[in-house]
Amino acid sequence: MQFSGTEYIAILVAAAASFAFGAVYYTLLAKPWIAAVEKTEQELKQSQSSVPFIIAAISQILMSFVFAALFLWHHDPAELTKGHSALLAVSLWVGFLLTSTAVNNAFRGAKPSLTVIDAGHWLGVLLIQGLVISTIAS
Repeated sequence: MQFSGTEYIAILVAAAASFAFGAVYYTLLAKPWIAAVEKTEQELKQSQSSVPFIIAAISQILMSFVFAALFLWHHDPAELTKGHSALLAVSLWVGFLLTSTAVNNAFRGAKPSLTVIDAGHWLGVLLIQGLVISTIAS
């Protein structure tokens, strides 16, 4: 399936909105997140790099592209509702992001609170991407 210009715009807007959500989310949860990763603010400041932000931006674009592809390839345009996008977002989150975050954090011995914080972020990302895509692409 080829995407029209509107769908590409939806993908880019969804990626930008979910990236911005992550910035606000982790700013608001900075102290609990720092405690969960068991580092000090000073340790985090010493290891600052733009690479994670670049990876996050690229990942948001890829995620929104895949979300749009799943949504648009498997639904009639009349079904592009916010409810359907929310259902897809929660399904993808439970099936892939919550589970992989929990497994990765369990094997590295991370605190359960890190899984709750990080998985909550990914749920928000998918819900925002679904809302944007269903609004713009329909």
